[in-house]
Amino acid sequence: MVSSEYERRIAARFATFDQDGNGYIDREDFYGAAKALLTEFTVAARSDKGQALYVGAEAFWQGMAGIADRDGDQRITREEFVGGAVKRLRDNPDRFAEIARPFLHAALDVADTDGDGAATVEEAARVLKCLGVPEDIAGPAAATLDADGDGKVGEAEVVPAFARYFTVPE
Repeated sequence: MVSSEYERRIAARFATFDQDGNGYIDREDFYGAAKALLTEFTVAARSDKGQALYVGAEAFWQGMAGIADRDGDQRITREEFVGGAVKRLRDNPDRFAEIARPFLHAALDVADTDGDGAATVEEAARVLKCLGVPEDIAGPAAATLDADGDGKVGEAEVVPAFARYFTVPE
């Protein structure tokens, strides 16, 4: 049972990772997110960008499993996510940023359709929607990622924001 407002908010973030809605997070959820992004941006899985995204998804899964999969069954339940991941990530938010970085870097590269090294706010919103963020939230959330107001969203803006989203203070 989730006992605090903080844990309730983090539990709600569990759904962001549980891409298929089966009640747990596993490797397939990370691969599903990668596949959705590649489909959205019409990037081939066997391309360099596609392969980098799958490598990033695997690294993210391995890092998350190392933090939260308490029983070693290659599935992270909601309770494991809240009880294991939240406590560890709250104590070390930089760790979360580091395990997410390869996936986020590759996702931005896939979304960067003009090859200038950053995604537009609109492209970032498309990424968020692929990752399960509701459309009415994805646009405004992507806009807040554009910290300097240049219309672009880069890794330096996304990685810390992503870590803050999942490691909100109590």
